Amino acid sequence: MADVERRLVAIFAADVEGYSRLMGCDEVGTLRNLTDRRKILDALISAHRGRIANTAGDSVLAEFASAVDAVQCAVEAQTAWVNANDQLPPDRRINFRIGVHIGDVMVRAGDLFGDGVNIAARLQSSATTDGICISSAAHEQVKKLLPLTFVDLGMQYLKNIEPIRAYAVSVAAAPSQAARLADAQKPLALPDKPSIAVLPFQNLSGDPEQEYFADGMVEEIITALSRFHWLFVIARTSTLAYRSRTVDVRQVSRELGVRYVLEGSVRKAGNRVRITGQLIDATTGAHLWADRFEGSLENVFELQDQVASGVVGAIDPKLREAETARSKRKPPANLDAYDCVLRAYALLHQWTNESSEEALRLLYKAIELDPDYAQAYSLATWCYCNRKLNGLATEPDNERRETARLAREAVRLGKDDAFSLCWAGHSLVMVVGELEEGAALIDRALASNPNHAMSWGLSGWTRIWLNQPEIAIEHFARAMRLSPLESSFHQFEAGIAFAHIRAHRYGEALLWAEKALRDQPNAPDAAMAVAVGSALVGDLEKAKRAMKRVLEITPGRRVSTVVGPGRHGRFTDALRKAGMPE
Repeated sequence: MADVERRLVAIFAADVEGYSRLMGCDEVGTLRNLTDRRKILDALISAHRGRIANTAGDSVLAEFASAVDAVQCAVEAQTAWVNANDQLPPDRRINFRIGVHIGDVMVRAGDLFGDGVNIAARLQSSATTDGICISSAAHEQVKKLLPLTFVDLGMQYLKNIEPIRAYAVSVAAAPSQAARLADAQKPLALPDKPSIAVLPFQNLSGDPEQEYFADGMVEEIITALSRFHWLFVIARTSTLAYRSRTVDVRQVSRELGVRYVLEGSVRKAGNRVRITGQLIDATTGAHLWADRFEGSLENVFELQDQVASGVVGAIDPKLREAETARSKRKPPANLDAYDCVLRAYALLHQWTNESSEEALRLLYKAIELDPDYAQAYSLATWCYCNRKLNGLATEPDNERRETARLAREAVRLGKDDAFSLCWAGHSLVMVVGELEEGAALIDRALASNPNHAMSWGLSGWTRIWLNQPEIAIEHFARAMRLSPLESSFHQFEAGIAFAHIRAHRYGEALLWAEKALRDQPNAPDAAMAVAVGSALVGDLEKAKRAMKRVLEITPGRRVSTVVGPGRHGRFTDALRKAGMPE
């Protein structure tokens, strides 16, 4: 048969238990509730790269290229359905049973046929209420890859099928409505680091196709947020329960044990789509950030990536800002390691010698309180970078060794944490003089979390020292696009200025340097870029004014402390012409 294709797939069969009884009791209500459940299932099948082959009202047959995707989809669906059922009386609940098998199937006109389909259907009928039953073939593929509990059901004698070993997948039941009401009085304890839940985005388009787009975007955002190791991110399987429900964010905070909630909506108009998002402190109801994104549906996956990247880049500094403000309200005697790091981070962004020294003291206290805190070590290396640059290093050799020790501890403890890796790499370049090793660590940070703006910014500085100004400008621009609210934004602008200086484009360098100095008048690097750029175009009066500002902010800066790896004669001569001491 020329129109029949054979292939090996994971077959997913789902069916409603007692569908005829439910229809006999309440046709309208059953159809409405079934439609809601199907929206959840259809979105999950799409999100897990599956394809619906056939549907007959209360049943769904789908295929997946991977058994892992099929079983994960089944688990997420049952979890979401159990939570949705909690709103209904017991005799009106829509309970699905699911079977999953790996087998050879025939495909004709998109539909599936063959023994593989029959086995999945028989397994589905053998599953318990709200349960999942999988074949031994599927179990072999998923048992080591999914953190689930599998119960060996032994050999199953299915109708018209040779005996087959089957396994039940344990899906933890959601708390009952009564239990949740009780829990409202006893909210979940907040984790010891910032916690966030991304709720399903509302589809305001009236177009069911946009449900898939919105769900995919939420999954992208959750994945991107999960790469920030200082964040506790609720899994999507838990937030799916809030789909199509009007909820109070304070209730979400109590039920999921989170401080922050991200919610949003999708609206389609012609071939354009508009996405809005807002970040809320769920414990107080305060809005911390809101924005909207627009694009063409022609490149829908690219648009998802852009929105996820934009949302994550924008809320990262907002969350840190909110957490820092919260920490400042605590008495100093009650500070733990996390609070010390938050306060140190804020002090380092004041760009003064005094604030940097106080930050270093707090970071050593954090390390004493928690010797395994990778980010405390990495931020301490930032302080030593400032000490070297600003002429505060009284024992340079000892500080070089201490910086190397802190950097390597940060890497050991935070081997896949972009924040720790990028600052450790930067300090090895700046203080220790290990350019290649430091650059490699920053590259690791970018691979670990491509949404971390500071990693791109520090990569930009490293590219300048590697004499790659064009790549440096690209990386600084990426940092600025990712995090337009970043408190170090002016540092990225100053970096672009120095990259243009390296490329002999002094006029462009001055434009960027002056913009950086306007954005942060206390930024010594911005003032120094103005001084160097002005000296290189022959405006010595302006160069000396700018250098005077540099030395007012950081009196200890000297040519010997500023000239780093890869710096050449033009740069050093410009510093001297502008009036920087040796």
